[in-house]
Amino acid sequence: MTTTMRAVASRAPLPVTDDECLLDVELPVPEPGPRDLLVQVKAIAVNPVDYKVRRNENPGGQDRVLGWDAAGTVLATGSQVEWFKPGDEVFYAGAIDRPGANSEYHTVDERIVALKPTTLTFTEAAALPLTSLTAWEGLFERLGLRHDLLDQAGSLLVTAAGGGVGAMVSQLARALTDLTVIGTASRPETVDFARQMGAHHIVDHHQPLTPQLTEVAPDGIDHVFSTAGTDRNLAAYAQALNPFGKVVAIDDFDSLPVGLLKPKSISFHWEFMFTRSLFWTEDMDRQRKILTQVARLVDAGILVTTATKDLGPVNAASLRTAHGIMESGTSIGKVTLTGF
Repeated sequence: MTTTMRAVASRAPLPVTDDECLLDVELPVPEPGPRDLLVQVKAIAVNPVDYKVRRNENPGGQDRVLGWDAAGTVLATGSQVEWFKPGDEVFYAGAIDRPGANSEYHTVDERIVALKPTTLTFTEAAALPLTSLTAWEGLFERLGLRHDLLDQAGSLLVTAAGGGVGAMVSQLARALTDLTVIGTASRPETVDFARQMGAHHIVDHHQPLTPQLTEVAPDGIDHVFSTAGTDRNLAAYAQALNPFGKVVAIDDFDSLPVGLLKPKSISFHWEFMFTRSLFWTEDMDRQRKILTQVARLVDAGILVTTATKDLGPVNAASLRTAHGIMESGTSIGKVTLTGF
């Protein structure tokens, strides 16, 4: 096997319009640690975290490889690996404090990896891990919903339901609960996609939310999965939510007037899918189990991939294009890249 590999790296926090913001580089093939898999990457997907790290983190001229969604084939395993063997086809999101997967070969802890759905291509599978983990943890751990209780009633508001996370939240909630799913979308194409992903109702997030929510959910809403605009929309959430409702958020903002939630005893939760791998939590292996369940649901025809646009081989030019699409806020589903 070769000792070097092709990769795409960031060396400075530059705008996406700068050709130097992402560079084609050649790096040593990494050695797997005791619990690691060495994966030959077949396809990747791009998420907002990619451009946020690129814009805000300064590697000081060093090669910082991004990319936290991948599917590929296991080539080698560390000495303590329990669940995988060479030849296994896997998918995963990886860890934000380790090199990303925008490279021909990648090492990743087996506890956050699962066998990919057998019914999907590598490209289709690469679109799923980060958003599936975020959606699952947000719904069933932060909001405390039960995915084995199909008579669970109530309503769920999902912002940006045509985006990567919103689409997975809608799919999981529609498939595994009896919640009424209300998605937000503004363009005809995102409205259509959000409905395909499971939203019962659509409201326009570019218009005042309160009157729209009153119309589609006159009895109020019980849960909010806020993927974007949490600071702008919190007052509307507080008004629409029923007493003891819950909000989970994944976006970034400088401040939040959480006092608005106190009169109804509404609880606020963060979801950050990298927490387990960042802090090596005792239940880090839960992400492997979640992805395994997602793969089963896909192979059973209950969930579908959210891959919508493939930009071809992984290289700096195509990744700059992908970052530009993500930064524009107009992406539908997930942008992927296939092969090198």
